[in-house]
Amino acid sequence: MELIATNDFHNGLTIELDGQVYEIVKYQHSKMGRGGALVKTKLRNVEEGYRVEKTFRAGEKVARARVEDRDMQFLYWDGEDYIFMDNETYDQISLSKEQLGDKVNYLKENMILAVSMYKKRPIDIVLPTFVELEVSKTQPGIKGDTVSGGSKPATIETGLVVQVPLFISEEDIIKIDTRTGEYMERVSG
Repeated sequence: MELIATNDFHNGLTIELDGQVYEIVKYQHSKMGRGGALVKTKLRNVEEGYRVEKTFRAGEKVARARVEDRDMQFLYWDGEDYIFMDNETYDQISLSKEQLGDKVNYLKENMILAVSMYKKRPIDIVLPTFVELEVSKTQPGIKGDTVSGGSKPATIETGLVVQVPLFISEEDIIKIDTRTGEYMERVSG
């Protein structure tokens, strides 16, 4: 078991606490008056999806969770779980909406992405930084609208609502940053 010091914390790091695997969502170092420094963290339980806050003493060591990423193809959502297929073995695995959280807003059938495995169990997915998705519903663009204008809401094919420039129309393919959920550019339209 590899131990990691709180000085080496970073967003996305997976650690093991009390037999559970957590991903560091946010962390902040803080120095108290005469006392020692503390590291305040927001953690997400990767198997069950809930979030907790935990404070560590600076320099404290915790177990690093050894997570292996495997390339898999997202097949479909069966109404309850999200089904993925291993590209090498063709084995199918499922992950719940609770495990995936907001990441489901960026999943498109046949998309290839990394599935994080812990002790041979699927626990999470690693989204690409950008995804290209089709606009399924938005107000019509008006001739003469330009990039420098305002913005309007658009519903993309996964159901996520994104603010887009006024010139974006239904059926346009747009690029979205999965880290922030923000519109980046129109890919085709």
